[in-house]
Amino acid sequence: MTSPRNPLPFFRRTRLSPGFVMSATLALSATLALAQDADEAAPPAKTWLQTWILDGGIWMAPLALCSVLAITFTVLCLMTISKARFAPNALRAQLMDLMSQCRVRSAIETASQSPSFLGRMMTVSLSHFDATNGETLGKEKVEDAMAEFAMTEIKPYQKWVGYFGVLSQICPMLGLMGTVIGMVQAFGILALTGGAEPSKLAGSISVALLTTLGGLMVAIPSLALFFFFKNRLNDIVADSIHTGVDLVNAATDAVHGESRAARIPEGISI
Repeated sequence: MTSPRNPLPFFRRTRLSPGFVMSATLALSATLALAQDADEAAPPAKTWLQTWILDGGIWMAPLALCSVLAITFTVLCLMTISKARFAPNALRAQLMDLMSQCRVRSAIETASQSPSFLGRMMTVSLSHFDATNGETLGKEKVEDAMAEFAMTEIKPYQKWVGYFGVLSQICPMLGLMGTVIGMVQAFGILALTGGAEPSKLAGSISVALLTTLGGLMVAIPSLALFFFFKNRLNDIVADSIHTGVDLVNAATDAVHGESRAARIPEGISI
């Protein structure tokens, strides 16, 4: 009786020659070496800072400085141009209570203790009250003093707001100058070499255009902030002056309120 054959797999029964093993090892080593060289030769990926700012060249430095100035002026205007600093509600209530009783001296003393715009304005203007003028109490002089004070004191705030307008005009010019210089250099290299690959030329032009992009990114918010703070300043100053006029009217009404009411006829007898 014949014994059954041993069912071993083919690879268990086949012997590999040493030459084949050595060739396979060398081929695998060469493949790994080529892959490693390719990884080392590939340029590292650029970060966002390198792609959008550093590649723009030296002209991105003044634009970065302008952006820092814009942020500084924004924080400064937000801190200084506010209703709480110009005409606080507590001071309004105190002055209105005193002026409705025609206590002008007490109102001047109260206003002088406040460093706000309204406090300083009323300290200067209320001193022009004239009790000898029985009809108007020198109201015109008081209002003229308030207008003159506002025109003088508003200038520092207008100066800070005006810087936004300067930045909105300078930044696009700086960006355009950087772009023009970059394109001149790119085409200068093209003229020297006698030709260039379109991809490389397009890359040089795209880098040159980064300065224009940077200039617009600073100029557009600066222009918006200029109009925002300008309108905000005008509204707050106008509101402060209107409050001062109301205080003066409250004092004159306290003195002549009854006499004015007596002049109004109740009826006409026929």
